[in-house]
Amino acid sequence: MPLTSDLTLDPSKFDPKSISEQTHAFNEKLIKIMEGGPRWWDVGAEEYRKMRWNGETPLPKPGRSIRCRVFTPDNGKPKGVFYHIHGGGWVLQSEHHQDVMIKYWADHSQVTVVSVGYRLAPEHPYPAGNEDCFDVGEYLVDNSESDYGAPLLFMGGDSAGGHLSVVTCYHLLKTRPDFAFRGLILNYGAYDISGFMPQAWIFDLPLVLDVQIMQKYIESYLPNMTLSQRRDMWISPFFADLSKMKLPPALFVVGTMDCLLDDSILMSAKWRMSGAESILRVYPGAAHG
Repeated sequence: MPLTSDLTLDPSKFDPKSISEQTHAFNEKLIKIMEGGPRWWDVGAEEYRKMRWNGETPLPKPGRSIRCRVFTPDNGKPKGVFYHIHGGGWVLQSEHHQDVMIKYWADHSQVTVVSVGYRLAPEHPYPAGNEDCFDVGEYLVDNSESDYGAPLLFMGGDSAGGHLSVVTCYHLLKTRPDFAFRGLILNYGAYDISGFMPQAWIFDLPLVLDVQIMQKYIESYLPNMTLSQRRDMWISPFFADLSKMKLPPALFVVGTMDCLLDDSILMSAKWRMSGAESILRVYPGAAHG
């Protein structure tokens, strides 16, 4: 009678042939990252722990912090939280640039406004900024009530911030399906950044933004990406199949003297076609921003 082992192992798991090409590639990359780095026994454990925390070793710094500015209403407890994403072509501005406007919103709408300082191109091209916006969005869904005494109700932004608000909305529909925004506020956003919509190409006034400036922004935000790659819904949200999403109500705001006029008009129409509430406000003669 053969003996039966109390330990059962599948030998195929240990066969080098079972290692995927993806895993091989990852391991090769990890080996190159570790080459030439300091060893903890050379600098001492205590010093190495500090270096690891500060990102001074071959491995990346554990975790990351995302700067945010928080504005609370002066006149009492907030009714909700508004998540704001600033504009600037994914390259310029920061969470500091709209303090006066954001404080006005907080005081006059009785909300706490959280403005995210996402990473900017060209130092941090796609998807770095998107990921920061996604992570802060998830954090606010999960922690707004405990941190700020009110639930996350609204999200919105301006120009690139409108674009990032829409893709963040898409992301939260996937990762937080039980959560629903009360509404989005999308000011003069860019929703097709693959080849741009017609207005961008025919708009010939040197008024704040034109197609050449947009192209320069895209070169920084999406370096070396093909036209086809830029039609991904996470890059150009206009190309998403909205019929499969349960979208929140959205307010689209744009001026007629904006090279991104078509983006708001067509995106608001597509939003409504999905069955979601969509309000478009067009301001005659208003420039981008």
